[in-house]
Amino acid sequence: MTDLTQFDKIDLHLIRVLHTVLTERSVSRAAIRLGMHQPAVSAALKRLRDYAGDPLLVRSGSGMVPTVAGLRMVEPAANILRDAQRLFSDAREFAPATSRAVFRIAASDYLDPQFLPRLVKDVKENAPLSEIEIHPLTAATDYQQQLARGDVDVVIGNWLTPPLDLHMGKLFSDEVVCLVSEKHPAVRRGWDEAAWLEVDHIAPTATHMGARGVIDEHLANLGLRRHIVARCPHFGLIPGMVASTLLVLTTGRQYCERFVDELPVRILPCPVKFPPLVYYQLWHERAHTSASSRWLRDRVKAVAATLKTKTTA
Repeated sequence: MTDLTQFDKIDLHLIRVLHTVLTERSVSRAAIRLGMHQPAVSAALKRLRDYAGDPLLVRSGSGMVPTVAGLRMVEPAANILRDAQRLFSDAREFAPATSRAVFRIAASDYLDPQFLPRLVKDVKENAPLSEIEIHPLTAATDYQQQLARGDVDVVIGNWLTPPLDLHMGKLFSDEVVCLVSEKHPAVRRGWDEAAWLEVDHIAPTATHMGARGVIDEHLANLGLRRHIVARCPHFGLIPGMVASTLLVLTTGRQYCERFVDELPVRILPCPVKFPPLVYYQLWHERAHTSASSRWLRDRVKAVAATLKTKTTA
């Protein structure tokens, strides 16, 4: 049986090293993330192995993988670190100028290419000692579980029907339009609903498991289906693809207008009537009363309000 006096030697720093080494699966990457020298991380890992009676991280091929015991420690270690952060930060009023909080934001890049850069700038200007982690919304993302576990603080995106079990704050709404190359035939001839459905469309890869996307979800509700021939997980690259092809991107006007002066593209009305795209931030009940989380949500809302739609010529 493990000597209970060993637990007196395990401090919060060792728990952070444990969690970082197991999630990075590399001593060198963990050292970079922790801002430590690699020998110090190796020494801490040796102590942890002695306490656990387990190697925790072992070599597999050209990389490293956690042992079974190591995997079981990842979530408890994360919980300890989150609880410690709440204990020493959210127990009192949040002071952004001196806070070392870690803000975790899951977001797509759909709403505006300027949003995330402006948000990072705003947070760092007002909370200079804080850390920011931007997490993508991908097909492998279960953002509801991430919020429930505290892996992220807020999720930012658009939904026709946001989940009812999460708190929600509306950021803004936008008109659905089409972005096409200046050489697209529809620029000269126009199009009707049937023609728009038949042209070649490009669409983003689903943002989360089971997602169809708000455009195709609305079309399905109307009994319609467009002809998607290309998908891309990197939304910021799609306008460049549109500019050099006859592909059609259907999304919010505010996003499209950021590119009309940079690329040979035009914005056309969409012949299918869509409700406005509504962008939200979502958060879990566990973060609802957190002073730091409330501050972050206020910054998200404030930055979203600065995104002005350009006036088209």
